Amino acid sequence: MHKMHRSMRIVMPAAIATLSLVAAGCGGGSEDTGDTGATANASITINGTQPEVGLVPGNTSETGGGNIVDHLWTGLVTYPPGGGDPQNAVAESIETADSQNYTVRIKKGTKFHDGTEVKAKNFVDAWNFTALATNGQQQASFFGDIEGFTAVNPPDPDGAGPREAPKPTAQTMSGLKVVDDYTFTIKLQAPFSIFKTKLGFAAYSPMPDAFFQQGPDAFGRQPIGNGPVKFVSWTDDVELKLARFDDYTVGDKVKVKEVTVKFYQQITAAYADLLSENLDFLQQVPVENLADEAWKGDLGDRAIEVAVPVQQRIAFPIYDERFKNPDLRRAISLAINRQEISEKVFFNTRKPATSWAPPGTPGAEGFACTACEYDKDEAVALLQKAGGFQGQLVFRYNSDSSHKGWMEAVAQSVKNTLGIDAVALGITTFDAFRQQVNAHKMDGPYRAAWQADYADAENWVGPLYIKGAASNDGLYENADVDRLYAEGTKASTPDAAHAKFTEAIKIVDAEVPSMPIVTVSQQSGISKRLKPIKTDWVGVIDLSSVELK
Repeated sequence: MHKMHRSMRIVMPAAIATLSLVAAGCGGGSEDTGDTGATANASITINGTQPEVGLVPGNTSETGGGNIVDHLWTGLVTYPPGGGDPQNAVAESIETADSQNYTVRIKKGTKFHDGTEVKAKNFVDAWNFTALATNGQQQASFFGDIEGFTAVNPPDPDGAGPREAPKPTAQTMSGLKVVDDYTFTIKLQAPFSIFKTKLGFAAYSPMPDAFFQQGPDAFGRQPIGNGPVKFVSWTDDVELKLARFDDYTVGDKVKVKEVTVKFYQQITAAYADLLSENLDFLQQVPVENLADEAWKGDLGDRAIEVAVPVQQRIAFPIYDERFKNPDLRRAISLAINRQEISEKVFFNTRKPATSWAPPGTPGAEGFACTACEYDKDEAVALLQKAGGFQGQLVFRYNSDSSHKGWMEAVAQSVKNTLGIDAVALGITTFDAFRQQVNAHKMDGPYRAAWQADYADAENWVGPLYIKGAASNDGLYENADVDRLYAEGTKASTPDAAHAKFTEAIKIVDAEVPSMPIVTVSQQSGISKRLKPIKTDWVGVIDLSSVELK
């Protein structure tokens, strides 16, 4: 989307791309007997999207690349499906007595895909590389908790303004120290009780020595991770191939031999391939097939519904003078009838957003979104107070996914309620869409869905609404929000931290830098050749669970 996950990833739960089978033919499975040998030699197809940039965890902030990065890498901890505390993966232990000083011990003998061993320095060097401002990595802000971050990544005095940020005064963060091959320490700028929870996010992945030798551009096209599958090949806008990593030791091994991701321009073509057995897993069924539960009729017991920590949102380009007035932004948000969109466009498979974080997010109980309520009278009054809106109001989305219907419904709701000439217009591909977002060239409110990087309320504040944060793409800025967030990150207990984040989000709720529209549940499907599969906590297929019938 990033972050979030990742920043964070911008989620594309309905952005469809699919994979074509390689060794096993087009999904047929007639030669597969269901025994271990058949699964071990099988190739499967799953859906995905063309990554925005090269596959480098510290520079990947959208789910097209992020989902693939998550298959290629395994971090210190992983997140169990359905929630719960992180579980150790590469980490043998992560210990702290004061929530500020952490000692991390990693498991011996774990390997990168090039056969080199994962060592403590591979984490420390990777984190320092990502954090260093001159390296230009999109996920740098995730290391802002660590002592010495401001020396390697000095704050920009005026955001995207004319003054340049100061040059780094150090190349590495003082808070990271390698103790021995399998131990390193982390010192935070202040106690932060939620820090360990964050460490399963991809930005904290280890990087092999080859990354530092090759540089991110070359490495990102032929990445070397330490996860359950390894990279094979990548053809832009066509497909990306992965293969089982037989030396994987920190989790369940993948049973199939190969996984291919093919990138479609139309979601309907992807769904057609699922129905014709040319696709083995589709993460999100097209919206048009959700009506009257048609997808369940099509798929039968191969239909899967999963709760995921995702919101579809629309963000404002606050760098555009027309959208600097918070009264205007709140007027537009109050003019959107989310209940009607949920019922008529999403056929009740999505729920109207009522909070700034999805239901069940730890610490977000006080994140109520008053700006999400449909209130015509208040919307009209606020528009008048803001001085009206001149010209056409354009809502932007990527048209290679099934966003057209609900984005047009948003624009129509605003037009009917406020009398503004509002329209929804698509940008051809997600890659082109994100290029305009990253360049701060959006000419109107734009789709900015968010998928959680980790299960905590902090992830719905820090990456999105803090000055300079990686996924604060609209350049929102409020000194009180920044202060309250900083106080929350220094709190000694999760409850105290969440109380500060709640205060910050109340200001966000008043100023509406973005608009939560609906919370998402995921409707997925598998081919007839597969046994039932599992998904991870954000709805991505768990490749280790895949077996042929």
